[in-house]
Amino acid sequence: MKPQASLWRSLSIQMRSIHALIVRDVMMRYGREHLGFVWVVLEPMLLTSGVLIVWSLIRPSHEHGIRLVGLVITGYMPLTLWRHETNAALLLFRRSTSMLYHRHLTLLDIFLSRMLLEFAGTTAALLFVYFVLVVSGFLDPVQDISLAIAGWLMMGWLAFGVAAITVVLTELYEIAERFVQPFQYLQLPISGTFFLVDWLPYDAQQVIWYNPSVHCYEMFRGGFFGSSIVTYYSVPYVSAWAFGLSSVGLWIIAHMRGRVRIV
Repeated sequence: MKPQASLWRSLSIQMRSIHALIVRDVMMRYGREHLGFVWVVLEPMLLTSGVLIVWSLIRPSHEHGIRLVGLVITGYMPLTLWRHETNAALLLFRRSTSMLYHRHLTLLDIFLSRMLLEFAGTTAALLFVYFVLVVSGFLDPVQDISLAIAGWLMMGWLAFGVAAITVVLTELYEIAERFVQPFQYLQLPISGTFFLVDWLPYDAQQVIWYNPSVHCYEMFRGGFFGSSIVTYYSVPYVSAWAFGLSSVGLWIIAHMRGRVRIV
């Protein structure tokens, strides 16, 4: 068999495996009824909608010249993407070891299928909420769609890298699971969810800029609000973080099957 044909055959098998795993995950989590599939989108959408309603009742309609609706959408939707991807990695392999009896399935297939499901579901929720709010007049259209997409993809990539490290650590060390939730809560105030870098004092800006997630939020909001706000971000910086975390995590996943006990 030619090397090129062998490569395409391997890719075809992996794509079918990932697709089958995604379908299985959806059925296991949401049931076989038609509404079950809708929950992939409804779950993140309801969280954002709930936060939006609460904030609208207790906070002014504008902050620093930005409509509150826009601030919530550009803060909580990337946060939801981050949480869904990173939380899905917790003990993922231990919950899926029975699938490894299938000869063609690998740990990488299991990981990629879950990440794709979380990313697709949260992205669909973002598009639905955005469409409804724009049509109803509560949100202005995106000013720079390419920058907004880049920020969203960067957040997905960064969360993917963190998830890759998380799935490895929680599989190899049981105590690692105890540190994930504290890390999530400690990361939240400095993640960029609730502020723009331009709102902070100069000294705080110099420190917060080292957090890679802040760059994703700045890009996403820069795309949404355009020239009406001042944003600070570095694509090479956040790309280096995402690439480094993803590379290390995926390399370990590819070589750790022998460390996973099949029960």
